[in-house]
Amino acid sequence: MNTHDEVTRRQLTLEPNDPRRLSALSGPFHEHLKLIEQRLDVAIHARGNHFRIEGGNIAVAAAAGVLESLYAETHDQYLDAETVHLLLSTLDDVGHDDAFLLAPVSALDPDNVVLQIRRGAVKPRGENQQKYVQNILAHDISFGVGPAGTGKTYLAVAAAVHMLEKDEVRRILLVRPAVEAGEKLGFLPGDLSEKINPYLRPLYDALYEMLGFERVSKLIEKQVIEVAPLAYMRGRTLNNAFIILDEAQNTTKEQMKMFLTRLGFGSKAVITGDVTQVDLPKGQESGLSHSLKVLHDVQGIHITRFTARDVVRHRLVQSIVEAYEAWDALPTERATKPVADDRT
Repeated sequence: MNTHDEVTRRQLTLEPNDPRRLSALSGPFHEHLKLIEQRLDVAIHARGNHFRIEGGNIAVAAAAGVLESLYAETHDQYLDAETVHLLLSTLDDVGHDDAFLLAPVSALDPDNVVLQIRRGAVKPRGENQQKYVQNILAHDISFGVGPAGTGKTYLAVAAAVHMLEKDEVRRILLVRPAVEAGEKLGFLPGDLSEKINPYLRPLYDALYEMLGFERVSKLIEKQVIEVAPLAYMRGRTLNNAFIILDEAQNTTKEQMKMFLTRLGFGSKAVITGDVTQVDLPKGQESGLSHSLKVLHDVQGIHITRFTARDVVRHRLVQSIVEAYEAWDALPTERATKPVADDRT
């Protein structure tokens, strides 16, 4: 903790005294408490449902609020590191002032949107994820743009499953451009389905998690769910469907226009991508980047922009994204200058 801050000690008792919930709050090997300590620069000592928090005055108050909010979460759902990370990211966004202390309450507001699916509930985390899901449900075309690990694809798939199970759409189409991520994979053996499956695997993984392997297989067999490369969309008109275009930064301008004009009556389209990770041939403009400029002022289309603060993977992923963003913002002459290695 900062040596110039006066050390404050606070006792906190969490009720009810439920060993299962307290264990969930601490996390495996106390990883949740350690994460709070690292991010807020405090020390947390736990014994049963009694906690002693030490650190700067504002940080101690914030840590107490985080613990209370997270403990409330353990009442009806599994608590994971992602939940802890996103709540702490919300605090970072508010800043180290009096408003900082109010963030834990709003970040886990029980009135926020929840996607109900047969296997449980999917709760968007953080303000941007909440807005993203709200915009998907409210608009016929939505964009989710930002770095990897912000939940763009997962939440879009969850919204699609939610609407399918409520009979608000009749089918789900998950689409990706089949573009190699900077690697030349060469000839791939097998039939057409086997050749394109590696590109579509992240979409299958999300479906399996939400619906189970057997049910997904049956729905694909009945063509209620279709997972396909973007090229298969040409010439089709899609009615009463929920269509997700993933990795849209790897579309050309022509492909993006083609996809957007497939939308039929009673359908929704969600386009996700990261404009900083384009794998198209050098010099070719991304269809996603182009569409964001063209469609910026079109009524009925909404764009949600995610940042490194919204990353829900390992803490280092957020730091990596922020480091790349800072490097890309450097003037060209500084960004190309060799960096001395001072490691010993």
